[in-house]
Formats: sequence, C-alpha cells, structure tokens
Amino acid sequence: MPVRATRILLISWAVVTASALLTHASAIELISKTTARQDAKPRLGMNLSGPADWNSELPFVDVFRFSRPWVSQKKGRPWGRGPKIELDEHGWVKRLEPDCWTETPLCTIRGGHYPAGRYTVLYDGEGQLQAWNAATVVSGQRGRMVIEVDPSKGGFHLKLVATDPDNYIRNIRVIVPGFEKTYQTNPFHPVFLKRWKGIACLRFMDWMHTNGSKISKWSERPTLEDATFSNKGVALELMIDLCNRLKTDAWFCMPHLADDGYVRNFAKMVKDRLDQDLKVYVEYSNEVWNSQFPQTRYSWQKAKELGLGPKERPWEGGGMYYAGRSVEIFKIWEGVFGGRERLVRVLAWQSGNTWWMERIVLPYRDAYKHTDALAIAPYVGINVPRTGENLTADEVAKWTVDRALRYLETQSLPKSIRAIRETKKVADKYSLRLLAYEGGQHMVGVAGGENNEAMTRLFHAANAHPRMGQIYDKYYRAWTEAGGDLFCYFASVGTWSKWGSWGIMQYHDEDTTKSPKFMATMRWAKRCGQPVNLPR
Repeated sequence: MPVRATRILLISWAVVTASALLTHASAIELISKTTARQDAKPRLGMNLSGPADWNSELPFVDVFRFSRPWVSQKKGRPWGRGPKIELDEHGWVKRLEPDCWTETPLCTIRGGHYPAGRYTVLYDGEGQLQAWNAATVVSGQRGRMVIEVDPSKGGFHLKLVATDPDNYIRNIRVIVPGFEKTYQTNPFHPVFLKRWKGIACLRFMDWMHTNGSKISKWSERPTLEDATFSNKGVALELMIDLCNRLKTDAWFCMPHLADDGYVRNFAKMVKDRLDQDLKVYVEYSNEVWNSQFPQTRYSWQKAKELGLGPKERPWEGGGMYYAGRSVEIFKIWEGVFGGRERLVRVLAWQSGNTWWMERIVLPYRDAYKHTDALAIAPYVGINVPRTGENLTADEVAKWTVDRALRYLETQSLPKSIRAIRETKKVADKYSLRLLAYEGGQHMVGVAGGENNEAMTRLFHAANAHPRMGQIYDKYYRAWTEAGGDLFCYFASVGTWSKWGSWGIMQYHDEDTTKSPKFMATMRWAKRCGQPVNLPR
C-alpha cells in the first residue's frame, strides 16, 4: 500500500476511535483537512496593485482601462469645478452643457516610466476628442485618432469637448504603440505576463477595490463595457482571463456589502470560465479586523443589529459577524461548485493576534470546521508616528540606512517570525493551512510621521539597498521552516511614497536585477519549485 494511502488510513482510524460522537461526515472533513495541512508546501503568490491612472505596472495595453473617472470642467471656473456630469450606466458622458468639457488624466507616472511613441485612440459615437500635456494629435478621423506621447512631460490628458447626445462618444480605447492588431485577443502587456509567469496565485484584493467597496448587487459590478476600472475595479472576466493565461490560482475577496445573489453569480462565472485545473481562494472582504477600513465598522454595525458580542466591545461582535458571514459565503461557493475540491476557504486575521483567532473568529459557530486556511499578514515592519513614547519620526529620520536595516533585521524580523510560529500552532490546532494574505516589508510613517520627508527618503533608500534582499532571504526561510503554505506578497509593481514602499519594484520598465526585493522573492519562489522568470 502506498505511504500516502497508509497515512490516510491511520488518520481515519484515529479519528473514528477518538470519539464516538464524530459523525462520518465530520471524520472525512477532518481527514481531508489534516492531510491537506501535512501536504502543504510554501509557494509565492502576488497581490496586484490596484487600478488607477498612476498605476506604474501597466498591465493592459489599453491604458484607458486605468484612466481617471471623468473630470468636469467649465470655462472660467477652477480646474475640476464644472457641473455634475450626466453619465450612462458604464460611465460614458451622455451630454455636455454649454462652455463645458470633461477630461481624464492617463499614465500620471512620475519619471516618464511609460512607453513613448504613437498611441492609437479608438472610439464609437460622434463628437470631438482632444489631447494635451504630454500628448499631441498627429491625425484624426471618425472613430480614430493618433497621438504622439512624450512621457518626459508627465502624464497626458484626453479631453471630450463635444459629444452627440443621440450617439455619444463611448468605448474609448487608448492603445500602447505596437498593439493595435492584438489588443482584442490579448489585452495584457507581454512584460506584465512574463513577469508573473510561474506565480502560484494572484490575489485580486486591490484589483477589486475591496477596501470600502460600495458594491452590493451583481448588477453593480464592474463590466468590460465600463469606461474605466479605476472607479469600481477590474471586470471579473479579465481576472479570470489573466489566471487562465498564466495558469495561476485565483484569490477573490467578496465585497463586504455583497448580497447572496452577487456571491452566487460571481461564483458561477468563475466556475464556468476558470480553467478546471486551477484553485479558487475565497475570502470575505479584507482585514475586517482593521478599524481604518469601512468594512470593519460595517461588521460592528451588523453585530449590533444581530446582538453579537458585548455592547461595550463592538469589535468582538464584529469578529463574530466576520466569521459567520464568511461561512455563509463559503457555503454559496460550495453549492455553485458542487463541492469544495477546487476551493480554499480562507479566514484572515491580524498577524500575531492569536487570542482573537482562538476565542472569537475560529470557534464562532464552529467556523473553523467550514474553513481550509487561516491567513495572516506577517509584515516585517517599523511604523513610526510623529510623536509618542517610543520611536518618533524626528528621531528615526536621523538614522543611517545601515541603522534602519539593522533595526528591521534585529527587531522587526524576529517579531514577525514569532507571529508566524504562534499562528502556525493555532492553525495546526484547528487542522488549517497557514497562509499569508499579504507580507513583505512595512517601513512607513503613521499618525503624522508620514509627513517627515527625511524619514520617507530613508525608508525608500532602505528598500532599495542590497541588504533588504538579505533580510528577505531570512524572512522567507523562516516562513518555510515554520510550515507556511501560500505567501501572497504585497504588492506587485507600484511607486513608493510617504504612504509606503509597497511595490516589490516601482516601475514596469525597471531593471529587475537591481531590485533586491524582487530578486530575493523570485529566488525563494524558484527554490519552492515555481517556474518563475528569475533574471540572471
């Protein structure tokens, strides 16, 4: 008998003899989860940076997909102070008032880090488009315009100065040079696809604008016909398409306001279109423990309505509501998929906060029995406020890069590793896999500290220093040794600012060999057996 089959048989015997109270179904559930835990292996996943006109990853060859929602203008008024725009259900401008126009910024990426050359602008309808700032019109005809773009001048704008209310301009596409003939069959930039080839899973939290999402019904979802994805998030069809092309699992975060109909229709589209060999990670919202997000305050309000938890501690009831709603969502997905073989049902909570995990989230209505994985965000961080009893921004701003990295390695890294190990014990206790829904460095100013420019420069320099890669090597080794499973890095490509250095690299055209975070992360993925593209 194969070793794997023998192990399953022994586990089955132990489960059945341990307690006569266990039903056959409960035993099978525990066997499956225990076996999955023992077979878990570390792998690299990735959180993709969200849609915005300043997104520096440039995943789509049609850059209008990430354009800013229309800005209303009126002659004689300050920028952006025009009247309310009349839009259709997809965000296209239906009419313009006299002396008014609308415009949208595109590729507002500092340093000229987006392609130069001649872009093709395509559109349906009747009206007039203009271009300005870093773009000039080379030629134009009905439904088509060619613009010359010079990224050294910053981003560029498209202006809608006239539109026919009976046949208004819509379906605008702005195609990067060289992709006019292929954008319809392959919407993704080849550099983007090549970079994330071999990644085990893509977490679409930011692509779905999960934090503070206002979507509750399926009819409110972003669609392929929408003017821009920077408003409500990327259409599900494209997220599925991306996973199918890369042969990577998908991690979806259900909006906190989503009703059952939304969840069911979302699951149906995934079941119908996602490659049958791929897994689906399902999570309710994002960081419902984190009080800075609207979804957390929503969970407190729902807990109050349902009478969950102590009135004087609404956050405890919020944790109960999160667990209960998560299980409801899991069951909907299971019903649509006809089982849970392709699903990974995720409960996520604050890293290191095992008290909450064991006393509130996992045991509430036996939520752990309907869950496959416990996820945390074990960041290696230093959060520095403007004032306080411990480190302050003025103090840290005087550090050298060496001292900042030494602090990260000797203080922050051990703390993160402890949190990983402690959470792994909880995951093992409940026969769950340990995942990282996010992770990486977390050097950032908070509570006013973010406004200390000297400290921001220090943190940016530390993120670009070769020693950061060495710290990452130790970090990933600790995750592997602790028995962690999927680790979704946060985040893919994104510019650094006072709000954090989250991007594993800053620009789509960056030399990856000079990014210590990228190289260390890909080296680890390669050691995990993933067919990633590791530059030499």
